[in-house]
Amino acid sequence: MKHTINSQSLDLAGLYTLPFRMVIGWTYFSAFWRRLILENKLIPDENGYIGEKFNHFLPNALGIKPVIEYLVTHPDALQRSMMIFTIIEAIIGLLIILGFFTRLMSIGIFSLALGILLGSGWLGTTCLDEWQIGVLGVAGGFVLFLTGSGSYSLDYYIIKRNISFTQKKWFQWLGSGNLLIAKPKVFVLTGSLAIFGLTLFTNQYFHGGVWGILHNKSLKPKLEISNISHNNSDLKFKVYRTEGADVYGSFVIGIHILDKNGNILKELDHHQLSGISKKSIQNHYVAKVKPGKYSLIVPLGAKADVTLSIRDVLQKSKIHALKLIDISGIEWIEKIE
Repeated sequence: MKHTINSQSLDLAGLYTLPFRMVIGWTYFSAFWRRLILENKLIPDENGYIGEKFNHFLPNALGIKPVIEYLVTHPDALQRSMMIFTIIEAIIGLLIILGFFTRLMSIGIFSLALGILLGSGWLGTTCLDEWQIGVLGVAGGFVLFLTGSGSYSLDYYIIKRNISFTQKKWFQWLGSGNLLIAKPKVFVLTGSLAIFGLTLFTNQYFHGGVWGILHNKSLKPKLEISNISHNNSDLKFKVYRTEGADVYGSFVIGIHILDKNGNILKELDHHQLSGISKKSIQNHYVAKVKPGKYSLIVPLGAKADVTLSIRDVLQKSKIHALKLIDISGIEWIEKIE
């Protein structure tokens, strides 16, 4: 069956989604615009490096955590991936705005949004920011696949010119025009229910938004302390920040080494922590634990092995636990197993 310029899919549904197509296209193209045109955010070790922001996804990502962890432990692969990812976002966003091979690009929108949802759907300090972006992008990609582009698009232009390949079935599936589905109601209902199910599942998984107690892992910092060991000269431990806002670090202003009664055997204040040697910190990922001006800074997703000198601790055999204190007053204590 041949499609025409006045088909409902091309001239009505596709036309009605024009503002949606332009806005969703810009949201992805603007990622390229921000990272390369307005400011170069693809340079490792520079402030705002997108790879470090990608590292923030790691602690609570759903299903794709191994991929993220591999990339943040291989800086060269991470930088290449961020460059490729940015170029893909630019191409897909621009072509969606222009309405060129709209259905193929909508699959790209769907895939990018799904990646955002699974990786960062748990982030958002004031609202469920990244989760909303992810689920709306998934639904938007599906809608654009169904409608294609209307009158104001390159797809429409080449169809109007009666270019031969626009009559092919593959173009109807990758470009615009009538989408010839045997049972369109079943296709749309099945896809919609699947996306709605994904929405409810991720809303519950990340935020408890369907039943139970609501939670937001972006509000308060959380540090996990593990692998504590010591000898006559040094105490070593691993610290991993798994929760809190992604836009600033946890600011550790105190570290206490305790005996079993909670008495302090050694205390490091914010002055000492701000002057800690970088050689004493072995970072695992691109988001780095590092001394700041007034504290030890632990960004979201950062994991590091930290070494402290205990030469001045007289009763080393009594060392029982380690306590870290955030500037907010939150404390984390871990006993030595």
